Amino acid sequence: MDNNKKIINREISWLSFNHRVLQEAADPSVPLVERMRFLGIFSNNLDEFFKVRVASVRRMRDLNLKVNKLIGGKPEKILNEIQEISLNLQNQFQEVYKNILQELEEKNVFFINEKQLNKKQHIFVRQYFQEVVMPVITPIMLQNVDIFPHLHDKSIYLAIKMTSKDPEVKREYALIEVPTKTISRFLVIPSVGKEKNIIILDDVIRARLQDVFSIFRFDHFEAYTIKITRDAELDLDNDLSKSFLEIIAQSVKDRKKGQPVRFVYDSAMPKDLYNYLTTKLEIEATDALIPGDRYHNFKDFINFPNLRRKFLEYEPITPLLHPNLKPNRSILNEIKREDFLLHYPYHSFNQYINLLREAAIDPQVVSIKITIYRIAKASKVINALINAARNGKEVTAVFELRARFDEELNIYWAQKLQEAGANILFGVKGLKVHSKITLITRRENRRLIRFACIGTGNFHEGNAAVYVDSTLFTADPRITTEVNKVFDFFENPFRPYTYKHLIVSPVYARRRISNLIENEIKNARDGKNASIIMKLNNLVDREMIFKLYKASNAGVKIQLIIRGICSLIPEMPGMSEHIKVCSIVGRFLEHNRFLVFHNNGDPLYYISSADLMTRNLDHRIEVICPVFNPKLRKEIKKMLQLYLTDNVKARIINKTQDNKYKKSGAGKKIHSQMEVYKLLEKDHTMK
Repeated sequence: MDNNKKIINREISWLSFNHRVLQEAADPSVPLVERMRFLGIFSNNLDEFFKVRVASVRRMRDLNLKVNKLIGGKPEKILNEIQEISLNLQNQFQEVYKNILQELEEKNVFFINEKQLNKKQHIFVRQYFQEVVMPVITPIMLQNVDIFPHLHDKSIYLAIKMTSKDPEVKREYALIEVPTKTISRFLVIPSVGKEKNIIILDDVIRARLQDVFSIFRFDHFEAYTIKITRDAELDLDNDLSKSFLEIIAQSVKDRKKGQPVRFVYDSAMPKDLYNYLTTKLEIEATDALIPGDRYHNFKDFINFPNLRRKFLEYEPITPLLHPNLKPNRSILNEIKREDFLLHYPYHSFNQYINLLREAAIDPQVVSIKITIYRIAKASKVINALINAARNGKEVTAVFELRARFDEELNIYWAQKLQEAGANILFGVKGLKVHSKITLITRRENRRLIRFACIGTGNFHEGNAAVYVDSTLFTADPRITTEVNKVFDFFENPFRPYTYKHLIVSPVYARRRISNLIENEIKNARDGKNASIIMKLNNLVDREMIFKLYKASNAGVKIQLIIRGICSLIPEMPGMSEHIKVCSIVGRFLEHNRFLVFHNNGDPLYYISSADLMTRNLDHRIEVICPVFNPKLRKEIKKMLQLYLTDNVKARIINKTQDNKYKKSGAGKKIHSQMEVYKLLEKDHTMK
């Protein structure tokens, strides 16, 4: 079989993942407002997909690059597949949206447009428009401009056609940017009885177009939503006179002018307006044209308003406090006593922040070191580090300035920390810093004791509320000594470093993981039990996929839980018949990564910041950390068992990418995310 046929193209697999997100929006067991928010997540995902991945494939096509082996097919063929699948998903999206609207109406929640307002609502909308909306919109009369205005990525516009019954008044076009950055997309308006009525901001503007263009003689207005998505790749120049920070800052500004990769428009738009816009925007490629419905930028639906009806939203879970972390007791002392894991959002992220706060004021703490890939806008983590620097601690923060779409925020916080006296590093040239590590050094009885936090996700309190991530807290010198080596590498990247316990990319990860798989292959061929369990976000790297195929053919039992992209094709006779893959998409975003190797009955457990992608193994600094504590291994084993037996949110990954749910049959329904929470809650109660 052609090797390309043994691999699912990553773009096609990613679209399959986003289909799973859309399935959550369609799932009648999910509360209605949450389903609306899943539509927002689906839309936001698709935006980033076109900005990054589709833009990359188009560049490959335009440059006529020979990349068939690299991406699993010809760029032109892949772009055609993306277009076909995207249009199909768009149709499904519209169907799901209509169904949700109908179900909301059954709950007395109604979306109404500008033509459905009663007299009282008209007055309310007019007043709201004049006081809130009118001052922040800036209409552009297109016949007045020599150069067509630059349309901003992430924004939506109303393309307006204005006409008059008077034959002497010529037709004109205009543009209005819908001000969603400063005004909510949703307006709850006066309702009748128990009803809740909502109007979308686009329709608020449509309702008052005669006010906007009152100085003209038009008497008929048509407004159609349009949206453009641009290439988001940074263009990094090699000007040695600039600092790396300056280069990234300039590149972020330039990104906003990137080439269009998608033009989404209201399919009801008249032909003359459509032709005018596509001509002026110079969009010719059919793979960039996406007809849609009346509304775009559904990413705003992530913030769909809480209608104060509890049954329309998920019942909140109370984040657990780990039993090792008693109030008014030193967290550092507890880490020294025993390793433990925090699993967010089931555990409170405040426990990690409390550790930083304690370290900031502990007179025995000498230094705090941390890697930062993404950080919250109002970051408690950064505030704790600033406090530590002001208290005389040596604070070192390794910022990754190329964390896509977070570059500006990282620049801002890096400067704030630097102003407080912290030592700021910007990683290593040519390598992204994606590891999630913190190291605290404390002087005790003339000895230096190190404490480490090694995680699967960013130190980001916002993400910790919705991303499922795990962090190991340890003072085990086998780990902390090597975490310290990683930080030494950031400061002295040209010195050689070796690691016995940590698996650190890019130098060691590919070889070490390959050796772990080969060990299982050897055991299987020797007639011993051999198995591998991996929970990852993405599995894309061809070498690793073919290594897993080899393991399957040797008889190694392989169970994979892959949330996102999976280029491996499971359960194919003679190739992957011993490999099973499922994907769990639910209330929380599965983001923690575990690797477990049977190792002839002496299992090896790892948590990881890395997926099995070429970029993680070869082009990023990642840390894959062993879990030595037997109790924590048992904890991970129980969690993985729940994921593997999930029959509520688990989908089967196969060659056809059809995302069929695992069947529950007559047995107990297992919703792994909720069961993991119950498991941790029960274990904590027993302790």
